[in-house]
Amino acid sequence: MVIATDSVVTFHYSLKGEDGTVLEHSDPGEPLAYLHGHGHIIPGLEKELSGRSSGEALTVTVQPAEGYGEYDANLVQRVPRRALRGISEIRVGLRLQAQTEQGPRAVTVTQVVGDMVTLDGNHPLAGKTLQFEVRIEDVRPATAAELEHGHVHGSDGHHVH
Repeated sequence: MVIATDSVVTFHYSLKGEDGTVLEHSDPGEPLAYLHGHGHIIPGLEKELSGRSSGEALTVTVQPAEGYGEYDANLVQRVPRRALRGISEIRVGLRLQAQTEQGPRAVTVTQVVGDMVTLDGNHPLAGKTLQFEVRIEDVRPATAAELEHGHVHGSDGHHVH
């Protein structure tokens, strides 16, 4: 079976940054499973997996526009430390949930200088060209329940979260 919309795809991957450093990977014996065509993985990778089959291995380069988006300097802002009341230890790398006019957004503390804290609302991989090494383990049709719920269920029929 080839990968198409409404297929359940199981694959192992390694994600490398522009400098070749491994940023993340699937755990041995625990491939990632997703429902193809439903936006559960980044668009550039999903597009490259379409039409592929079980057993295939490939290298995929994903540009920022089809990955985590271009870096947007407008999503970076400096706020006074007092705006983050209730957070005892504010440090670089801390991930927070901020309430914005567009709803909740994950932000990362990128700098703390005196009483000012810089928050970055970009995804940590925004603006980056990504290189995936992928090995497709399995491709199967989604069950009616998976299509109804919009995500993959485990082999025992229960939700995979």
